[in-house]
Amino acid sequence: MVKDGYFYGIPLLGAAVLLGWLANPWWSVVPALLAFFLLWFFRDPNRSIPSTAGAIVSPADGKVTNIATIEIDGEAQTRISIFLNIFNVHVNRSPISGVIKHLRYRKGTFRNAMDHLSAELNEQNIVFVEGEGHRVIFKQIAGLLARRIVFTRKIGDTVQRGERVGLIKFGSRVDVIFIATAKLEVKLGDRVKGGTSILACIPVQSPEQLASVGAKNERGGDS
Repeated sequence: MVKDGYFYGIPLLGAAVLLGWLANPWWSVVPALLAFFLLWFFRDPNRSIPSTAGAIVSPADGKVTNIATIEIDGEAQTRISIFLNIFNVHVNRSPISGVIKHLRYRKGTFRNAMDHLSAELNEQNIVFVEGEGHRVIFKQIAGLLARRIVFTRKIGDTVQRGERVGLIKFGSRVDVIFIATAKLEVKLGDRVKGGTSILACIPVQSPEQLASVGAKNERGGDS
């Protein structure tokens, strides 16, 4: 369980005990039920992480609500949007193994996460992960009820595919963005599980290709 579950749940259980002791036992029912719901909501189950080469796994549990082709820096990219309702596990996981190259937190609105405009307007945390010669971006996007985004890693950290990296509280959305040549493994309406479900597979590059990409990145960083 995520520690936030104890933070919210234990005080409510204490309130339920006090109400039952000092007043009418029936008064303790509502805070007790709410406490048990929050303890369940912040559950953090172990997951079996796929070992498939080039696999991009879902960073969150939820439903695939959008698959679109977008353009970033003149390059075609695929964006998969996953909506989390309050009954989903809200722990977020890294979609690939690699190094966190960039983080960008952006304040914004709290529109319904199902609204396509939420990807641009809502409060969000944008994470760039590079591994095996590819870059994958995933966004933790707040929704109507989600008012706090948690990310536990920093720039330069190495993460493994499916590794826990944070959470979004109380309903939200996650976008995953990667090269358009990747082979999709999901479709609209699919239910996915964080760290377990494969969203797409990126072609695995050879050591020579990786060295070429590394040299290109170094030249770009010098300019």
